[in-house]
Amino acid sequence: MHQTVSQPLPAIGAGLAHYLAEIRKFPILTQEEETTFARRWRDQHDAEAAYRLVTSHLRLVAKVAMRYRGYGLPIADIVSEGNIGLMQAVRRFDPERGIRLSTYAMWWIKATIQEYVLRSWSLVKISANSAQKKLFFKLRKSKSAISALEDGDLRPEQVKTIAARLKVPEDEVVNMDRRLRGDVSLNSAVHDDGGEDALERLADPSPAHDVEIAENQELARRREALNAAIEKLSPREKRIFTARYLSDDPPNLGALAAEYGISRERVRQIELRSFQKVQASCTGAPPRISDRTNINQNRCLQG
Repeated sequence: MHQTVSQPLPAIGAGLAHYLAEIRKFPILTQEEETTFARRWRDQHDAEAAYRLVTSHLRLVAKVAMRYRGYGLPIADIVSEGNIGLMQAVRRFDPERGIRLSTYAMWWIKATIQEYVLRSWSLVKISANSAQKKLFFKLRKSKSAISALEDGDLRPEQVKTIAARLKVPEDEVVNMDRRLRGDVSLNSAVHDDGGEDALERLADPSPAHDVEIAENQELARRREALNAAIEKLSPREKRIFTARYLSDDPPNLGALAAEYGISRERVRQIELRSFQKVQASCTGAPPRISDRTNINQNRCLQG
């Protein structure tokens, strides 16, 4: 999609205010126009149609990106990541589904931004466990709901309440809360936004009904693609891939080496090769080795 749009997109490097002024110049499409451009892109790979779809939704990306300013990361990078998600959404959007592109793209935009936040936070290392990712992004909202915003540790009854709501162990709530408080103040003011504090800029974790439907559809599609890709692996590749990437408590290379009677380096090679095969199967293109971080940071396999 980066090479697909017919013209360059506005750059945010010149400053947020200038960027926002530039993207406001692009017209919002009617539903009929959106459907026409989406069909032209799907059926003819019309670059101009893709450009119109992307530029008409840049304001949506900026709006979502603003919700993540409380994490202390450069807003230019957050917007850029969101734009990548938007382009992925345009590339995969089916106008016959009966939903607007903005609804479908919202999931992709949030997913790419959240991946960037998870990769970039210096004090928080999130595992492949989906519960940890959920806790990272929803802990602050849960604290706000019970007025637990003081700087010190959560009280035991607050920990218990949040753990029950988010369905995670209580010790994980305590550990994550301490990590988050160590990197950024929830009440730090956003100076260019009328004194609004960082907490008020966090993303609302409660999706609208149509957004939830789109998310579920996309999640089901990705799971189906992942399962199909795994089935193409050899038995040994499948075992090593699922053990290393899809287990909550993945075994180390030594354990798998002992299981198969091979060296740790050989296991590492098989692990990398199986990842590349799965990634290529999902994306339809050869993967870059530099993209290999973990299965949840791969845009095709996310979720």
